[in-house]
Parts: sequence; structure tokens; C-alpha cells
Amino acid sequence: MHRKLIRTFLIPFFLFFEPNTALFSQNKDEIKRIYASKELENIISYSDISKIILNNNQELKSLNELVLSSKFNLNSKLAKRNPTLDFNVNGLPQFQAGRTYNSNSGNTKTSQFSVNPSLTLKLDLIDPLRGNEIKIAKLNYEIAKNNYDIKKRDLIQEARVRYHDLQKSFKDVLNKEITLDLSIQILKDAESKLETGIGTKFDVLEANAQLTRDKQFLNEKKIQQKINKLALKEILNIKEDFNIEKNQSLIGYWTYDLDANLKYGLQSNLSLKNTSLQEEIKQTQAKNFLNANKPKIFISNTFSSSFTKGDSLTSTLIDTDEYGSSYTNTIGLNFSWNIFDGGQNKNSSRSQKASAQGEKFSYVNIQNILESNINKAYLNLNLNQARILSTLEEVSSTEESLRLSRLRYEVGISTLKDVLIRQKELSDARSKNIDAIYKYNLNLDQLERLTFLKINKNCTDQSINKTIDQTYSICDI
Repeated sequence: MHRKLIRTFLIPFFLFFEPNTALFSQNKDEIKRIYASKELENIISYSDISKIILNNNQELKSLNELVLSSKFNLNSKLAKRNPTLDFNVNGLPQFQAGRTYNSNSGNTKTSQFSVNPSLTLKLDLIDPLRGNEIKIAKLNYEIAKNNYDIKKRDLIQEARVRYHDLQKSFKDVLNKEITLDLSIQILKDAESKLETGIGTKFDVLEANAQLTRDKQFLNEKKIQQKINKLALKEILNIKEDFNIEKNQSLIGYWTYDLDANLKYGLQSNLSLKNTSLQEEIKQTQAKNFLNANKPKIFISNTFSSSFTKGDSLTSTLIDTDEYGSSYTNTIGLNFSWNIFDGGQNKNSSRSQKASAQGEKFSYVNIQNILESNINKAYLNLNLNQARILSTLEEVSSTEESLRLSRLRYEVGISTLKDVLIRQKELSDARSKNIDAIYKYNLNLDQLERLTFLKINKNCTDQSINKTIDQTYSICDI
């Protein structure tokens, strides 16, 4: 009720006494007035999005586990440089029992417990596969980190898009609320004129029909606002209710020229880097298949021992208390060579080389798409800069037109139809300005994502933001 009274009182004041007030300033003041009496908690600002995504998004946490997996795999391959030590025990313990019959010699029998531990130390001196396996593991680790960073940036950009969607919804609702208040006032004026005999029933019906339409438009915007809030809540993975900064404004300025955008975009793009890494991996795998047919040299040292209790192969009575032990130590240089495998490794190597060649074509394709996206985002940014300026002028003009139409209607030299037309033009002009700011902010986020350059908070170079037919730039807003 308090909010409605504020709007009802202030809107006519602005229409009749401050006709030249720009929409940008007017809407900022309107938002402050409407929400001044509310104490909002859990407010999420635009700058909070990155931190919330990193802390809450489950898909990002899943990719982080893949990065850890690649790191552990790399450590596993690096461990191949170290010697290995194996400990084996043949029987822990084992028991042998048996009897031997022989017609030419005496019979023997066995009843014995034994333990036969051995310790083997092995060190690869020459392993043709080891170096390339380590290199491949390092490259896969880099790809995993890049994939994490790609997804992180994509999620942050998508969350920012949804943030802008919700912020735009608040402005759309506010615009329709202002329009609805105007329609209510127009209906009251039409009814008052009808009561005094200077109006017509047709004007009342037309004003009432416009009021019904405005109520429907407002309801649609409110529903869209709820949908946009659910979308933002989902990507941020927030369970409790929250609020955002409702004031729609320019999030910054883009002071880089197109050449700089293309240069840094191509240099920093992680998808291009991953494609190059994939090509290198496949070239290395091709070499490794050929290395599988090279000799392998390693040194080994085996220490084995045996402990027994009881008799073995004795012709007399078995002495269960008899025991013994022995040990041997063997050190040697070993050599193994898979000379011929039927051509399997050679064909596998050719397969990987062909696949690596395919990555080169993929690189060029991604590069072309990236250049096209940067160009489109840059051109759209310039387009929306001009739209913001032109729509501000359009809003100012339509505000004045509506004020004059209201005055002409009050003195009876204009029709209610003309007032309703001007009211719709003002609402449409405000919607265009809201949409232009919304798309401008989206373009900024998109360029930041594509080029890895930072959005400037201060407009330090106005010349690049000047439009041909404007006397002031986006920097002056």
C-alpha cells in the first residue's frame, strides 16, 4: 500500500513538473524510493557470482576431481623412474609330506615345514616407453586443468547472464507498474469527465480496456521474474531465498579495439590450447608405438632364503626337531627385445599420426569460430552503445509528448486515444532502453569471456565509444 501511494503521488509530479528528466536517472530514483522501506537480506551482487560458483556448483566440483585424478596419474608415471622392490614368500609357511618308493634304492619319506622368502630390487636403465608416457601424462594434466578453467568461465558467464535476466525483470516489472499507475489515473480522469458531462462512455471503456491490458502485461512480467530467479538459483545452487541488486546499470566499459580483442582472444583461448595439446599427445603416442619394438635394459638384484624344520627325503625315522636355512643373492643385467609383432605397433603409430593431423584441422575450425564470435560481440556492443543513447533520447521525447497529450486532453483539444498511444510509446521506449542496457552488459561479459581481457570500470577513452550522430558518448551516462 505504501509503495502504491508513493507511485501514485510521484508519477504525475514527474510528468507535469519535470518533463525533461532522463529515464536513466528517473528509474534509479524510482527504484530507490520503492525499495527504501525494505531491509533486504542475503543480497547477491554481480561481483559475488564468481565466488558463489566456485563454492557451490557441483559440476565444477566434479571436474576438479578429474584434475586431481590426472595429477595422481602423472605422479604414477613419474614413479617409473624409481627402483621397485618386491617381497615374495613361497608358503607362509608351507608343509610337505610324502613318501617315495624305489625298487633299486631305499624308500624315503618327507615331513617338513618350510618358509621361502625372497626380495627383488629392480631398476630400469633403458625403457623406451617411460619418457613418452610421462610426457603424455603431463599433457593430459594440462588438458584437465584447462577443461576445469573452461567450465568455470562458462558457468560464471552463464550465471551472469541469468543475473542480468533477473535484473532486467525487475526493471520490466517496474516499467509496467508505472504504466499501470498511469492507466489507473487516466481511467479516473475519464470517469471524472463523464460525471461532469464533458466526457464520453467510450473514453471510459477504452481507458478500462487499457487498464486490463496493463494488468495482464504486469502479471506476465512478474511471472517471468520468478522464472528468472529460479534459473539463477539453480546455477548458483542456493537453497535459501535471496535478493539481488535491483538497480540495472552499466557494469563497465570496453576500451579495447577490435585488433586487441582478436589478438588476446586467440592467444588466451583454452580450447585452442587443448587442441594443440591433443595433437601433441597423439604425436607422442605414435612415437611410443614404435618405441615398443626397441630393447629394454634393466638391472635386478634378488635375495632369496629358505628356512626348514623337519626331514625331507630321509630313509630313517623323521626327526621333527631338525631345522636348517640357506640363502642366495643374484645380481644381473637383463635385456629384453620385442623384435617383431606382426606390424601391429607400426599401424597403430600411423593411426595416431592421422588423428593428430585431424586435430590441426580442428584447431583452424575453432580459430575461425572464435574470430567470428569476437567480431559479432564487438559489433553488437557498439550497436547497443548507440541504442542506449538513442533510447534515452526517445524516452525523453515521449515523456514530453505524453505530458503535452495529457494537457491537451485536460482542456478538451485532444482525445483519450492520443493519450493512450503516447503512454504506450513511453512504455515501449523504456522497454527499449532496458533491453539495450541488458544486451550491452551481456556483450561485455561475452567479450571478457572470449578475450580474457577485463571490463574497465572507468571509461578512460571516450573517443572509441562516440557514435557518429551523437554529441555525447556512453561514457557520459
